[in-house]
Amino acid sequence: MRTVKDIDFAGRRVFVRVDFNVPLDEDRNITDDSRIRGALPTLEYALSQNAKLIVASHLGRPRGRAVPEFSLAPVAKRLSELLGRDVRMAPDCIGPEVTALVDSMADGEVLLLENLRYHAGEQENDAAFGRALAELCDVYVNDAFAVCHRVNASVAAITEYAPVAVAGLLLQRELDYFSRAMADPQRPLVAVIGGAKVSSKLKALENMLDHVDKIIIGGAMANTFLRHLGHDVGQSKYEADQTGAAGELMARAGEKGIRLCLPVDVVAGDRFAPDAAVRVVPVGEIPPGWMALDIGPATAQFYDEVLCDAKTVVWNGPMGAFEMDAFSQGTLSMVSSVVSSQAMTIVGGGDTAAALHKAGKADRVTYVSTGGGAFLTLLEGRILPAVQALDEADVRNR
Repeated sequence: MRTVKDIDFAGRRVFVRVDFNVPLDEDRNITDDSRIRGALPTLEYALSQNAKLIVASHLGRPRGRAVPEFSLAPVAKRLSELLGRDVRMAPDCIGPEVTALVDSMADGEVLLLENLRYHAGEQENDAAFGRALAELCDVYVNDAFAVCHRVNASVAAITEYAPVAVAGLLLQRELDYFSRAMADPQRPLVAVIGGAKVSSKLKALENMLDHVDKIIIGGAMANTFLRHLGHDVGQSKYEADQTGAAGELMARAGEKGIRLCLPVDVVAGDRFAPDAAVRVVPVGEIPPGWMALDIGPATAQFYDEVLCDAKTVVWNGPMGAFEMDAFSQGTLSMVSSVVSSQAMTIVGGGDTAAALHKAGKADRVTYVSTGGGAFLTLLEGRILPAVQALDEADVRNR
């Protein structure tokens, strides 16, 4: 797969699909610009070659309508500050007015298109919409890893019509780090998997049995495994229809010699609320009507010991309801264990990244992925549709 480093951009119209789906406060100020910063190396590289830079993204869920609250105007302002040059804001992402703006661009200028999802064709992977986007450029660059698991027009259909289609530096970095972690890891390789549902991580867990040496399970999904083992989990969230699948995973792990680790104690609450009554109890001793909302301190110590000899760690999903202080210590303890290890550490998923930032330790892991769904798709062993589209376009265009 070719990247931006394989292309001469001088004087060419370069369309870069990024993920600028950033959080905004009530006054439409950006509260976290990390996604914008993540794309800067690709954008700055194109500008260093005097490209006419056309930047495209979605924001929120306007569902095919032009909704002012989902305008990318705040992003244009912040991007201008970060690039140190003017970023013009287009009134739309396709149409005669946008075409005229692109035609009038000088080398080194930047145009940010309006929200791609203002058009239903984006999420429908509409061929006509993809062609209209492609007609704006001489070179198409996908640098939006976080949407590469989706079959959207700006990452799939557009590659059918763009004269040249290549990967950006962020996308390349994401794929390289994941390959280092899963395809050719230093061992032991430990997967730390948390979150709410076994069903949402089942395919990933099944695939990882062919790659990892140890698996640590946390979050509400651990309750499904504990229920399979016969433990009473009280009113804890668990998936009754997935207990069999959990048992099969445990059996397969045992057959392969993979250590699958489950909580030995939990932080239980009498309700799902920040001011809930709290107790630390062994698994299987959750009081009637209570629920497990975090791993307990003995489990945190156990998991720290499991990680002590790891050479590679892949982490996706929190250990509990970390958004509430009373149930955050298990996830924060995992953060400390991961960053204290000598392993190469790859973290994926919005909640997991948020936990790292909450702990102030995001800069102490090897790599924090920008994609939740895309990262999980890779964990499942599947090819990302947008990456496949780039590969196929590369074959056609060579």
